[in-house]
Amino acid sequence: MFQLLSWISRKPSPTPPTKAAPGGFLPPLSSMELLGTPRRRQLLENIWQRASLSKQQFEEIYQRPLANYAELVQQLPASENHHHAHPGGMIDHGLEIVAYALKVRQTYLLPVGAAPESQSAQAEAWSAAAAYGALAHDIGKIVVDLQVELQDGSTWHPWNGPINQPYRFKYEKSREYQLHGAASALLIHQLLPRTALDWLSRFPELWAQLIYLFAGQYEHAGILGEIIVKADQASVAQELGGNPDRALAAPKQSLQRQLADGLRFLVKDKFKLNQPGGPSDGWLTQDALWLVSKPAADQLRAYLLAQGIEGVPSSNTSFLNMLQDQAVIQTNAEDKAIWTATIDNGAGWRNKLTLLKIAPALIWTAPTERPAPYGGSLVVEDGNTSTDKPETTCEIPNDPIEQQQAPETKMTLHQPSPSVAKPANETRAIAKPSTEDQEETDDLYALLGNINSPPEELDTSHDSPAASPTNTRGEENLQQPLGNKEPTDCAPEAVEDVFMPSRSTDLGQGFVGWMKSGIATRRLFINDT
Repeated sequence: MFQLLSWISRKPSPTPPTKAAPGGFLPPLSSMELLGTPRRRQLLENIWQRASLSKQQFEEIYQRPLANYAELVQQLPASENHHHAHPGGMIDHGLEIVAYALKVRQTYLLPVGAAPESQSAQAEAWSAAAAYGALAHDIGKIVVDLQVELQDGSTWHPWNGPINQPYRFKYEKSREYQLHGAASALLIHQLLPRTALDWLSRFPELWAQLIYLFAGQYEHAGILGEIIVKADQASVAQELGGNPDRALAAPKQSLQRQLADGLRFLVKDKFKLNQPGGPSDGWLTQDALWLVSKPAADQLRAYLLAQGIEGVPSSNTSFLNMLQDQAVIQTNAEDKAIWTATIDNGAGWRNKLTLLKIAPALIWTAPTERPAPYGGSLVVEDGNTSTDKPETTCEIPNDPIEQQQAPETKMTLHQPSPSVAKPANETRAIAKPSTEDQEETDDLYALLGNINSPPEELDTSHDSPAASPTNTRGEENLQQPLGNKEPTDCAPEAVEDVFMPSRSTDLGQGFVGWMKSGIATRRLFINDT
């Protein structure tokens, strides 16, 4: 076994430059060579100090797994275009996440709720489990994301042991985004000695969480899962810097740059910001750009797919995780992608929405390019406890919108009578729709927003009495059919007359305005049972 501790404190010897053999093959290196760079030696010393063990204990518990890890991953990167994408990035990410995991682990008394003497007896076991979970976190990528070819023409399989001849690699084009988490379990015996597994198996709670970690099921891994997720995020943030300038300076083919460019295109050319009448795609404040979460995610994903970009997740949850990993969006106090805030334009329109927070510098490189900040208020909720899917709550203004009749063809809409009537002078909050209903509502909004006529021709704000443009031939305006009227104790409205203009263009535009108003005020019900 190489003596790691004997040379941690020595002056670093120059690391021989890595020269690819003819054909782009890289020579396999020993763990001593791979871990001998100044940066990696510094990380090893940090791990040793946080472990607080004797030399013999450190060699057995930490040194051997770290050496096995280095020899197994060699100079493979941790990702193709994201964090630690350089040669040897897998080693750097592995050492960083172990160091961060041990640091985070020190903030917990484990196992939670156990007697102090039990916590003291298990302290080193929980620390080692955190380090092992960190090493296994991304190791599955060399199984399913990469194809490694040896110089003799054969394919290297990581479960057969370290690479023993010159090699070259390429990324699998059809790789599955999250498969590497489960693939990590294939390599545990390549990393950890049997004695370490025997030791940890004596602690049932720890052992169960560690098995979930090895299988990539962090949602079931309890405290250990939380520790590894935090450590991974710290390592990625350190590598990417969480810096918009760095994101924009990333290579054009990198996923981070593609996400940033797509977002800039949508915000500048497609999205409507700071609409004074109420609904908008987003709001720019002094310190952040806030975009409505689901429509923004849907349209950005559609843009990336239209550009032929591969590896875009099909679900919003995975896509938001990717935006978070790429440091394109800013997380809330719970380290989640979605924020909850109440927007009020000060003129009767008020809405509670789930939003994405983005640094304005990611969209506008120069402060002078930015639009004026939103004139209303945007108040972020404390705690920001939110679900993965957005939900909306609105309040209806007291004053109903007066209808005016026009001499045109009319159609009759039958509306469900409210089950409970309230006085007209009482402002009521509309009940939160279910997650499925809100998702369909957001889909409808996204669809309607794409087919609207230009804003100067069609005003669909909720506080405006007109839902269609002025008829240039002298026809009267189409009034918003579903005014914000409160149900009263008298006769509930069961039938309402809606007057439509004769021109086909105004007919379509009027319908769009009517539908948007009905969805927003919950006078049109979607999948309600």
